[in-house]
Parts: sequence; structure tokens; C-alpha cells
Amino acid sequence: MNARDLVMVAVMGQIAHPVGRAPYRIGYDGVPRMLPGTGGIVLNRRVGDRCVGLAGDHIEPGVALHNNGREVVGPREGPNNALITYSCVGNLARVVTGPCSGKRGLVTGKHGGINHVLVDFPPTTLRGLAIGDRIQIYSCGLGLRLLDHPQITVLNASPELLMRWGLAEREGVLRAPVTHLVPAAIMGSGLGKNTAWRGDYDIQLADPVIRRRYGLGSLRFGDIVALTPADNRFGPIYRTGWITIGVIVHSDSSVSGHGPGVTPLLTGPVQSLRPVHNTNANLAAIFDLRALPPAKTYPTLARLDKHGRHHSHFGISANFGRSSSHQFRNRLSWLRG
Repeated sequence: MNARDLVMVAVMGQIAHPVGRAPYRIGYDGVPRMLPGTGGIVLNRRVGDRCVGLAGDHIEPGVALHNNGREVVGPREGPNNALITYSCVGNLARVVTGPCSGKRGLVTGKHGGINHVLVDFPPTTLRGLAIGDRIQIYSCGLGLRLLDHPQITVLNASPELLMRWGLAEREGVLRAPVTHLVPAAIMGSGLGKNTAWRGDYDIQLADPVIRRRYGLGSLRFGDIVALTPADNRFGPIYRTGWITIGVIVHSDSSVSGHGPGVTPLLTGPVQSLRPVHNTNANLAAIFDLRALPPAKTYPTLARLDKHGRHHSHFGISANFGRSSSHQFRNRLSWLRG
């Protein structure tokens, strides 16, 4: 890496209050739902926990940050744009106001549209935080390059993440551990935007056949996944012969075109970048944040509502982690055509 050339810049945000919108959201199944959504302090969901089948919509685990400041120069959104652009997954965060001052956390992703930076803290810290507390991030990673792999673009990733991830080179190909393969054809919200460097785009889980084929019911917050074929150099796009690897940052949604969000980390041609299956390719394990729960498969909220919540067998089915490396290779071969 060009680590010696990088610049570390302190950026700051306040813990964002959840935003109320329409009284309910109508799902792709035609059902209106009243659910918690983005923002705030999520006390009982962290990286490593499941992100499918929750009674929520676009839930952001841990703490959501937004900079509400206004500068006399530049656009009105300038301070927050800097916060979400400079911050990289794996950066250190530190609470600077309130009773939890001095406590440390970790940047785990960025959520486009609402424009939040997401930070994980231990449960004891989460319980002591308050809406509006200020959190400073020691941003480092913007401008990061892989000197031996110039054809691979690094987005939103800190040097610390790349060093801990388990990346390995074999015969000139960079191999990146991932938990899931995701066909780029089911990517939704976020397409058409130029926010690949400061946001995410969503995996649509409405199709039960694709969901089962790729084990997507077992997705967890913090899972690192491979989107193929996909190119994110200049905004997310479907491109044959390219692959994008990113991290799951928010939960599923029952709204059409939406689902678990992926913040891109690496994108490059398949001749240079290859995913390898590892059930522990999750930020919780990579940064030793907590014991990583097993990746059980859960139905989507729409499926739960359709079949009734009394069908308890939904929550105990097998998971992607149980899939063999052979099955993973078969999925990868199918995606390559």
C-alpha cells in the first residue's frame, strides 16, 4: 500500500436522531408497515448480528453520525460530505462529549441517501451515549492504492482493514475472503448515483429463488460480500468481467428496490481480484469486536408476514456458513457464466 503517502484528518459528527417520514412504508408485497428505520443509537444490533428478518427497515447497527454544521464557504452539506467521504471502514472513532468521552469505537460503513457514517461501540458504551453526542473520527484511507495491483481500486477502506482482512496474492491475483456471493443483477437502490466513495447500494431480497440459491437469508451486519459482475470505479454499474467486494452496512427492507446495503471496498477485473469463501469474513471477527454469532438463515419480513410468525421453523434453518467450499465454487462458476 501507499500507506506512507496517506493523510490522516480528524472529522466529526453528531449522533443523529432518527428521522420520521411517511406514517408507513408500503412493501413490495403491498403491505404497509410501521417500523423503526435509520438513525439514532441501535442498542441491541451490532456488526455480526443478522440483518435479515428484523422488525425494522434500513436499520443502522450501533451509532449513526451526521454533521449538522454549516460553513461560510462551500455547499451547505460540505461538512457532512467531508465526514462521509473522508471516513473509511476500520477507522478509529472517539467520543469527545458527554459521559462517554474518551470511549473508542470503529467505523463500520457508510449509508448513502441519509448520508450517515456508522460506528460500532461495545454495549456498555452504547447504553451511555446520547443523541447529539459528538464523535471524532481519525480518517485515513482516502487515496489508498495497492501498488502491486494498480488495476484494483480501493474505496472506503482503511489501511488497518486491508492489513487485518486476510488478503492474499496467488499467481498475481489478489484473493479476498468473503462470506457470500451476490449476483449484481439483484442490486437496487443506489444505482445511478455517484456515491460509491461515500455511500452504499442495496441487495434486493424479494426473489426467493435467488435468495435461497446464494444463501442471502444468512447475511449479517459487517459481512464482507462479493458482487459480481459489478464495477464501482465511477459509481455502481453492472459490468461483465468485473467484481466489487464490499461490506454489509444496514439491514434489509421490504420496500421495492431496497435491501441490505453494501459499501464498496475493492473493485477490479476478475483476472486481478478473486473472492474466497470464509464464514468469518466479518468486521466483528476481523477487528476482534466480539464473538461472531453463527450465520443462521432467516426469512425476510415480507415472508414472515405472509406465512405467519407462528412458523418458528423459519429461524432455525441451515445457513450459508454450512455451505461447503465446493458449493461456493459452483456459485462463482455460475456467476461467471
